[in-house]
Amino acid sequence: MRQRRSRPALLICLLLTAALVMGCGSSKTSSSGGLEKKTITVASLPLVDAAGLHIAVQKKFFEAEGLRVQIKPVAQSIQALPALKNGQVDVIAGGNYVTFLQAYEKGALKLRIIADAAAEAPRFMALLTMPNSSIKQPKDLEGKTVAVNILNNIQSLTLNEVLKANNVDPTKVKYRAIPFPQMGAALQEGQVDAVHTGEPFGTAIQRKLGARMVLDGGGAPVTDLPVSGYITTQQFVEKYPKTAAAFQRAIQKAQQLASSDRKTVEEVLPGYAHVDGATASVISLPDFPTSLNPTRLQRLPDLMLQNGLVKSKIDMKTLIFTPAAK
Repeated sequence: MRQRRSRPALLICLLLTAALVMGCGSSKTSSSGGLEKKTITVASLPLVDAAGLHIAVQKKFFEAEGLRVQIKPVAQSIQALPALKNGQVDVIAGGNYVTFLQAYEKGALKLRIIADAAAEAPRFMALLTMPNSSIKQPKDLEGKTVAVNILNNIQSLTLNEVLKANNVDPTKVKYRAIPFPQMGAALQEGQVDAVHTGEPFGTAIQRKLGARMVLDGGGAPVTDLPVSGYITTQQFVEKYPKTAAAFQRAIQKAQQLASSDRKTVEEVLPGYAHVDGATASVISLPDFPTSLNPTRLQRLPDLMLQNGLVKSKIDMKTLIFTPAAK
C-alpha cells in the first residue's frame, strides 16, 4: 500500500519539477525581450565618435538586453555603406551623417538613425600645419591644399563655415581626400599644406610632428553640430524592431556615461582607436548626445542644403527610429 501511495506523489513531484523548469525557461526568454535577432554585426570606425559602442560592450549593457554584438572595424563611413545596404553589417557606429544623408537623398539607402553618436565640440576637429609652415593665420590658407577624410563631406562642410567666420574665402581652399590614419605622413611629406582632422588623430599628429593648430574646427559657428550616429536601414528596424530597441537602450546608457564621465571614454579608446593611455587622457572629446533630438539633428541637413551637399530638404524626424510603445 505504501508503494501505491508513493507513485502518485512521485508523479506530482515530477510534474511540479517540470513546470518549474519550463517556468525558468520562459523567464529567460522574457528577459531578452523576445528579440527577433540576438546577434548583430556592427561596423565601427576608429574614432572617438564610436566610444559609446565600446562602453556598452565593456559595461555589458548589450548583454543585459539579451543582445550579442560583433564588431567589425572599418576605416571610413563610405566603405561601410555597401556592407550596410546588402546586410553584411546591421549597424554602423560613428557613421558620418553627411555620407548617409547623401546616400539617402539619392535613393541608395533607406536609412534610419538608432542613436546619436557625436556632435562638434571645441578642438574635436582641428586644422593643423607643420611647425615651420608659412601658414600662420587663417587667411594664409587661401590657395593652399588641405587634407580631409572624404571630399564634400562633414570636414569640408564644417571647415568652410569656420573659414567664413574668420574672413577666409572657402572657394580659394583646395581639398584633397586622405584617410585619417595617413594624414600625419601626408603632412610631414609635404603632400598637403594642412590637414583637417578629428580626434584621436589630431592629438597624435600634434604629439608626433609638433604640428600647430591654425583653426579650431569644432569652434564657432559649428559647435554642437551633429557629426555622427548609429546608422541602420529601414528594413532592419522593420524586421527586427525589438532588437533595434534593445540596441538603442544599451547605446543610450553608454552615451550617458560617456557624456558624464570622461574616464569611461579614456578606458575604451586604447582598445579600438589605437591610442595609448597618455594620449587618451588629453584628447579633445566631442559632445556625446544622450537622445535623438530632431530639432538639433535638423541643423545638419539644413546646412548641407545651404552648401549644395544635398539638393532637397531632408526631414530628420522621418529618419529617427522610435520604438513602438509597450
